[in-house]
Formats: sequence, structure tokens, C-alpha cells
Amino acid sequence: MNDQSPNGDRGIVFRGGHVLTMDDAHSQLAGADVLVTGDRITAVGPALEVPEGTVEIDATGGLVMPGMVDTHRHMWQTVMRGYGADWTLTQYFVWYYLEHGKVFRPEDVHVGNLLSAIEALDAGVTTSVDWSHGLQTVDHAEAAVDALKAVPGRFVLAYGNLQAGPWEWSATPEFRAFVERRNTGDDMLGIQMAFDVTGDPSFPERAAFEVARDLGVPVTTHAGVWGATNDDGVRLMHEHGFMTEQNVYVHSTTLSPDSYHRIAATGGSVSVATESEQSAGQGYPATWQLRRYDIPVSLSMDTSVWWSGDLFSAMRATLSADRSREHLEAHAKAETVTHHRLRAEEVVDWATRGGARALGMDGLIGSIEVGKKADLVLVKNEESPVMFPVVHPYGHVVFQAGRGDVHTVVVNGRLVKRDHKLIGVDLPAVRRAVDETIEHLRAAVGEDAWVQGMNPEVPETEMLDNPYGYTTYHSAATHGH
Repeated sequence: MNDQSPNGDRGIVFRGGHVLTMDDAHSQLAGADVLVTGDRITAVGPALEVPEGTVEIDATGGLVMPGMVDTHRHMWQTVMRGYGADWTLTQYFVWYYLEHGKVFRPEDVHVGNLLSAIEALDAGVTTSVDWSHGLQTVDHAEAAVDALKAVPGRFVLAYGNLQAGPWEWSATPEFRAFVERRNTGDDMLGIQMAFDVTGDPSFPERAAFEVARDLGVPVTTHAGVWGATNDDGVRLMHEHGFMTEQNVYVHSTTLSPDSYHRIAATGGSVSVATESEQSAGQGYPATWQLRRYDIPVSLSMDTSVWWSGDLFSAMRATLSADRSREHLEAHAKAETVTHHRLRAEEVVDWATRGGARALGMDGLIGSIEVGKKADLVLVKNEESPVMFPVVHPYGHVVFQAGRGDVHTVVVNGRLVKRDHKLIGVDLPAVRRAVDETIEHLRAAVGEDAWVQGMNPEVPETEMLDNPYGYTTYHSAATHGH
């Protein structure tokens, strides 16, 4: 898939669109053009003169915006799309962590990543962090990366293994060799380490942080998740000097002011996955808190085993959840909210520039500015009554548009979707591979267990206070053990 070049050496120009630059001033340009030469944005403005042979995209009546950035997506689970629609977070832990996550072969991780990567591009998500905690072996990791490199998107592999302690898998020479081999500095494929900190006072995760520091890769971690990770983990990271501006804390919904202060003081950011937090039970989506402490925010969709793989849904849910909290707090004090503090404009920033900042890529992507990499999305749909009139562009992106309105997508200067159709993607072949993996999973799990797994029983164990099967530590934070 990734060896085709739809626009060859020709440039691309978007003509006459309403451009949401997401630059520092959040400049908007009505009826403007955006010129792409090679992999860079080379001009932005009205009626640009362009070289002969430039591919022209009519953006009239549409919105041109930076490619969206998802900072936390369990891509390998996309092969089970929608299976866990009725799960709680506990049931998710039962299925993947305790029971059946280990039956995934490298080829199953590969096809999940492949499907997820294609889905992301289709929805205008040009950069995705593959929070890949199903990598039981380096062979699984190689399969995951091979899938990402087969799709012309921008990706970060966040290497994790939910079946083993991070101090174990990160210490192997095979893991170190994998990172050194794959972490080439190519801005189309980055590397992070993905693991959680349980709060065990002995802080066994220290060894994994030391490996990350030695290899020069950032750490992303689920923090502030009810019944799993909370303040003790954040405190341990901070006291041992492992909280930096590169850290991405996922969810961060159940933390105390002390933890938020630690994140803010060390320059870290939080990846908010509102649909997940609302439905699964990690805690109330934290943007209302993060705004108080001036903590940078990015958005994510978490996993397609539950939710939609687009960021339009994430933006909409996030804005709605934040405002709902604001109203409820006001009503409890017999007050009325007359002006919203969080605006659609800021949420669009979180979905684009916020993700770029979180990944240390703000100098490359996240806004439409001359010199930046050309990751661009045209939101336009002449067949939809929802796409006119566009009188509040930011509000239109958040509350009106959807993945079906993504007309054109450019990544690194390359056309990957045009006229609502993906370019160079063999969906029938991907479907066949997905079918083979589903057949394998059903056989490995057993038909009765497969059906029952859509609403699995919770075993009578202490997992409500520790879903991590690789450690016996239990926090007494939620259920009084």
C-alpha cells in the first residue's frame, strides 16, 4: 500500500477554502489557497500562483484544517470492532488482561493495526499513537510496525505488553535491539514506551523508566484510572525524577490536586479520551480539571472495540462533557452558566495542535503554516445538507461535521484520500485478513466463551483493585482491601 505515489512529484493546491490555520493566533482565512510542494506547506493565501502540473483540489465551500492527531489508540484491538460495546472497564480488563488477550498472534496484531491505520486516515486523523500493549513478543512488535509502515499515515508505536511487568519486558536485549533498529528518527514513525504505574511502594516500574531514559524514548501511561492507577503512581514517578515534558498521561480523571500540580510543574500533557471515560468508567473526563491547572490537552479515541475511530466524535463528546460539568456545578450552587468557558475553537486546537505538542512535533505538524509538513484535511461534502451553511467554522467542525464529510486527506505531502475515496487501499484484502483473525479468535476462545465475552462475568478475584496480572500488588484505594 505504501509504495504507491498518487501525486508523483507534482505539488498540490487547495483552492478557495476556509482555512483554519491553528497557528498561534488561530488565524482564519476565508477563500484562501494552500500550496503543497514536496512534503511541505509552501504558501498560504488568496489566488496563489502555482507551478504548472500542480494537482488542484477545489475546496470552495469547505474547511481546510490541519490533520488531526490521536495520542492514544489501541490499534491492535480494531480487529474486534464493536465487540465490547456493552463492556465496563472491568470487563475489558477481564477479556484482554486476564483471559483472552494472550491468544493474539503477531498476524492478528498486524491486521488490527492495518485496519485501524486505514480507518484513521479515512477520518482525517493523519497522526496516531498506537498504544500497543498487546506486544507479547518482539515478533508481535515487528508485525505491528510492519502494518503501520504499510499505510501512508504518520504513526508513533507506543510499545507495551500487558501480559508482563514493564521491568521485565523492557530489560530484554530483544526489546532494546528492536527500539534501536526501528527508532531511526524518521518523523513518519516514532517510538514511545507504554506502561502503567500501579502505585506499588517498591516502584518496580523504575527499571522501565530507566530503560526509556537510556534509549531516549518518551513514556505514555494510563494515570488516574479508577481502580487501576492513581495518585501513588504519579507521586512515585515524580519523587524518582521520571516526570518530564515528554510524558503523556492518559485519562487522568481520578487524580488529586497534588497530582495535577505535579503534572503541570513538570510540563507533561494529558490525553483525554472522553467517550471512553464516560462509558467505561475511568472517571469523569478531566478537561474541567486540566483547564484549572493549565495542563496541555490532546484528544484520543482509545479503542474501536468500543467506540468510533474518529476525532469528530471525540471533540463533540469532550466539549459536551466539559460543559455538562460546568452546568451541574453551577446548578448545585443555585447559579446559572451564562457564558461557556470552553469554546469549540479550543477543542479543535486539542485535536490538532494539542496532539502535535504532546508528541514533541509542534515544529512539524499541527497547524497550517509555511514550512510545516503538509498534513492536511479538507472537510467538504456537496451531497450533504449538513455541510451548509458554514457560519461558525469551529462549531461546524465539532458539532456538525463527521467522518463522512472528510473529502481529501494529505499526509506528508501525499494524497491519501480524494473525493471521499481512499487512494491505493485494497479494502477487500484487508477484510479477508480480518475475517481470518476473527475465525482464529473465535476458535481459540471457544464459541460459547466468544458469545458470552460480549458481557463477561467478573471473576471473584481482587482484580477490582489490580487488573495487572503480572503483579500481586493491590492498592486499597477503591474497595478497601
